[in-house]
Amino acid sequence: MLQQREIDPGQAEDIDKFERVLAGYLDGSIDEDIFRVFRLTNGIYGQRQGGHNQMLRVRVPYGGVTPEQLDMFGRIADEYSRGWGHITTRQNVQLHYVPLERVPDAMRDLGRVGLTTREACGDAVRNVMGCHLAGACPQEHLDITQWAEAANRHFLRNPIAQRLPRKFKINFSGCETDCGQAMFNDVGVVASRRENEDGTVDLGFRVFVAGGLGANPFPAMLLEDFTPREELMPTLESILRVFHQTGNRDNKLRARMKWVVQTLGWEETQRRVLKERKFLLASNTWPGGIPEEVEKYGDEPAGVHATVTPTPIGQGTPVTLRSNLPYERWAESNVIRGAAKGTVSAIAYAKLGDITSDQFRALASMQREFGASVRLTNRQNLAFRDLSEEQIPKLYARLEAIGMAEPGAELSRDVVACPGADTCNLAVTQSRGLADAIGSRLEEEGLSEVGGIRTNISGCTNSCGQHHIADIGFSGAERRAHGQSAPGYTMLLGGYVGGTSINFGERALRLPAKAAPEAAVRVVRRFSEEREAGETFRGWMDRSGGVKVIAEGLKDLDVFPTFEENPDFYVDYGETGPYVAEVGESECAT
Repeated sequence: MLQQREIDPGQAEDIDKFERVLAGYLDGSIDEDIFRVFRLTNGIYGQRQGGHNQMLRVRVPYGGVTPEQLDMFGRIADEYSRGWGHITTRQNVQLHYVPLERVPDAMRDLGRVGLTTREACGDAVRNVMGCHLAGACPQEHLDITQWAEAANRHFLRNPIAQRLPRKFKINFSGCETDCGQAMFNDVGVVASRRENEDGTVDLGFRVFVAGGLGANPFPAMLLEDFTPREELMPTLESILRVFHQTGNRDNKLRARMKWVVQTLGWEETQRRVLKERKFLLASNTWPGGIPEEVEKYGDEPAGVHATVTPTPIGQGTPVTLRSNLPYERWAESNVIRGAAKGTVSAIAYAKLGDITSDQFRALASMQREFGASVRLTNRQNLAFRDLSEEQIPKLYARLEAIGMAEPGAELSRDVVACPGADTCNLAVTQSRGLADAIGSRLEEEGLSEVGGIRTNISGCTNSCGQHHIADIGFSGAERRAHGQSAPGYTMLLGGYVGGTSINFGERALRLPAKAAPEAAVRVVRRFSEEREAGETFRGWMDRSGGVKVIAEGLKDLDVFPTFEENPDFYVDYGETGPYVAEVGESECAT
């Protein structure tokens, strides 16, 4: 039985207005373009299938979910969708194929468990992300949970966050490992410490500005050496204000914060942000010093347990599976230890980020049974936290029963993909189909459990699958061969984010879509056979001669047979007919 609450008054007003505007759109009194902007601001995104098929994107701040919310996802998946939901790389949950006329009812159901779709899409401050181990990480300087919650509450429905030049993304990490991936967001906040001359230590943040992926990736820039805790919220608002004032409103393709920096220059952008912050006290939206949420719940770090060696975390983690026993193999890759509070965390593996309605309900039951907190991860899995050692085998048994107990965390089988041409108007390839094919090939070759290597796939150049920051990245593209269109990919190698630095993947070569799995297998095999102990993928790549040398061993794969020789090369994954690059009207990339 779902425990429900009264819908937040502001959210109730949003839903009532959506219902009224929807009625106007359906009777023809509200223009299509006007309705589309309104619809997107409310988190409702049109699908490739056209008609009244809609995708609901649900904001899940810092990925934190309750049992009631997981149960509700299961209910909505059955009642309004097709029996499944999807975790995104930005810790949202998406539900597809929802009839437009039923959207208000789905919104109300979400509101009854404290969830909203408001500003999950559109030109607004999107879902505020946070490290999935915040409050349970032995390396963190601060627990950023309540800081992310405060930012989410401050900007949601805030007048200064509406009708921005383009979307605006905020991300929090609790330490330099940067599991939250702060380095490619409009604002990336990383908890930090400053040692003073008198020996005292101040805890605060390093704030990075204007990062982004997409067709033109740009690394975030450090605003100042150290931002005190009481200055963080005013800093966030000041950055947003500068974006509101200077972002390009005439060209959506050059409207993100990264383009502000490239237009004004970094020093001028920095000057404007700091000046805005200095005088923000005069604004009626000034967010004050320490947020109420932080004052009430605290931000003390988890700390390090005196007798436990902390589990390595972050991209490049050298996971090694030593046992042949299924439970022990899962524990070696998916369990994180080391917090001073004596609790343990474990990752539930969701292949391609997909979760069925039955799995949602089972996950909710587990969360209740174990008294755990649960966070969605940016690799489309779930982290169960605040567990005891005695609960870990029981959790494994429950996960195994619903098909979510594979060793996946930081192993090569954990391939991330955007929705691709399944549902997205902008995608030109079936990225999810490629992800599944790569996973299958890795399993066949005995390479699915190679540790410390990440593969990410996007169905177009927009990088919703974050292909730029993966060890192996694929970006979908139309190819022409023998006078015909065919699905293809650009392969990138060596992307990395961590240590408050970022390397974007370097282009290796272009490939037919049907040759991409073999290319991934070859690279994973070489890395597995040649790497030195503890060596990262990027370290191995550079030591091996760089991307050009590795690409040389793949060039034989960039060959298209004629259609008569092998028609399969001209049909995308999951399709039955010849490939056609159909790109719909852009609404908003994730």
